[in-house]
Amino acid sequence: MSSRKAFTLLEVLISIALLGIVVVALFSAVDMMQNSNEHLAKHLEKAKKTTKATKVLYLDMMGSDGNITIQKDEFSRVCIEDTRNSLYALPSAKVCWVVLKKENTLARIEGSAYDLPLNSEQRVEIDPIMSDIEVFDVYHEKDKILVLIKQKGKEPISFMLQGITKPSPKKKSTGKPDTNTTAPTE
Repeated sequence: MSSRKAFTLLEVLISIALLGIVVVALFSAVDMMQNSNEHLAKHLEKAKKTTKATKVLYLDMMGSDGNITIQKDEFSRVCIEDTRNSLYALPSAKVCWVVLKKENTLARIEGSAYDLPLNSEQRVEIDPIMSDIEVFDVYHEKDKILVLIKQKGKEPISFMLQGITKPSPKKKSTGKPDTNTTAPTE
């Protein structure tokens, strides 16, 4: 029996060829993984912006006193007269969510006391939130608010808030004493 102490040239060439095939496959898999990670990172960034926007709208409504007005035309316009959710450190803020005509941009307007349309003396902060809005609808019935937002080419966003009641109308004082009160007994 003869003992082999080395590889033949043919065996070395075959192993180099096989190693080359494996390395090419590994490089293409790594490249595909990098492309997938970049795509996922872009998608997550967009989703994070959308989530942040809906969270701010949610907190605006949850921090409100229930005095929410909704005007409907092509899109809804929502004004929250008094909310504790201020992005600009106001103790109490009026916030309106409107869709601007330029690029159908959903914008958040925050200030102390202002009326829409704005005039030059009113000081407010306007934050563009999302563009290419197809649907922005808000429905308020009893203690529930339903919000629908649809951006062009994207999945619609909807959420519901419960427990937000409209404030009861304040009773007007007639100047007459209340006859239903009883005097405390000793």
